[in-house]
Parts: sequence; structure tokens; C-alpha cells
Amino acid sequence: MLNEAAAIASTLDALRRGAPGAEIVVVDGSSIDASVATARPLCDTVISAPRGRARQMNAGARASHGDALVFVHADTIVPATFADDIASALSNPAIVGGRFDVKLDSSAVPYRIIGAMISLRSRISRTGTGDQAIFVRRNVFDRLGGFPEFDLCEDLEFSRRLKRVGRVACLRTRVTTSARRWSRDGVARTVVRMWLIRAMYLIGVPPARLKRMYSDTR
Repeated sequence: MLNEAAAIASTLDALRRGAPGAEIVVVDGSSIDASVATARPLCDTVISAPRGRARQMNAGARASHGDALVFVHADTIVPATFADDIASALSNPAIVGGRFDVKLDSSAVPYRIIGAMISLRSRISRTGTGDQAIFVRRNVFDRLGGFPEFDLCEDLEFSRRLKRVGRVACLRTRVTTSARRWSRDGVARTVVRMWLIRAMYLIGVPPARLKRMYSDTR
């Protein structure tokens, strides 16, 4: 998390309900609001790490103890069946990891379409985004060297590497993520920007350069 005082309590409450036996590690990237104070009583551990999603997620993995790792962004709400869905997927030894379908936290038609299209694209490509609660076996995560510590597109690159080493589960259960980026910048503009960033990364544009196109929305 980073400056997520307004969202983190709901995220952690949902995690505890959906995965009551899980170890919950919150990784803070030097928040200047009440994020840490809000999160501390709602999780097992709060740690600090250098700012950046990949760096923070890798730090969380190092601090945790489970055989399976799940990475949940601070503005994402998981379903009540979260842990059971992951356990069911990983009961198949051929599955190395996976992701959830996603919906945005707005009932407006454009946002419902966006969620459906993200899930469909992800299912076809067998790659997940960070908003889809990527999960992975720890031994596989370690073998892949964790998330590449890019400024952007670390989730895309990790997902591409993951599907090369085994089967990826594309769960139909949905997590709910914030629509704030689309609401602030406009649906059409944000969709175009997201696809442009993805295409530019795939043709080799450095993530540090792409980061300039992807502003914070907290």
C-alpha cells in the first residue's frame, strides 16, 4: 500500500473473511497518511519497503511463511470464497499459479464492460494483472526470481514468465477493484492508455519510460 488510509481497512476486512487462516502481510511504501495505523490491527504484520509495487510485493513474499503466495493491491476486495478458490486450484499439481476474474466497483454499464473485457483478455492470454489477485506456489515464485523490479508492467512480465513454467488457473470468481482511475481520467482515455502501455512494453519500451504515462490515483 501507499497512502491508502481510505481503502485499506475494507481490503483487509475482506481478506480476513475470505482467508481466515492466512498470514496477512501488509507492505507499506512510506505512506504519509494514516495507512499504517489503520492496517496494523487488521493484519499479522506491517513492514516497510522501498516504494514500488514490485519491490513491495517481493518484500512481502520474503517476510511471509506460506507455501502459496497471493498478491492483493490495497484497493482490491476479495470474495468470501477467496482462500477456498485458491486451494481448490492448487490441489491440481499441474497448476503453478493463477488469477481471479475482476470487476470494477461501479455498477455503471461501461465499468461492467471493462471488467468483463479485462477478464476475457486475461483468460485468452493466460496472463493476469495486479488487480486480479495473482497467486503462485512459493517454490515457483522463488524459481522465477519474484516480480521483476520494474517501475511498471511487473505484473505482465511475471504472468508471462509464470505461464511458461506450468498451467495457470483463470478463476471465474471475481475480485472487485477500484474504478477511480477510469472515473478520474475517463473511460475511453484510460482504456486507450492501458492498451498503449501494454503494446509499448511488449515491443520493448523501457518500463521507466512507460511509468510517465501512468499517474497515481490515490
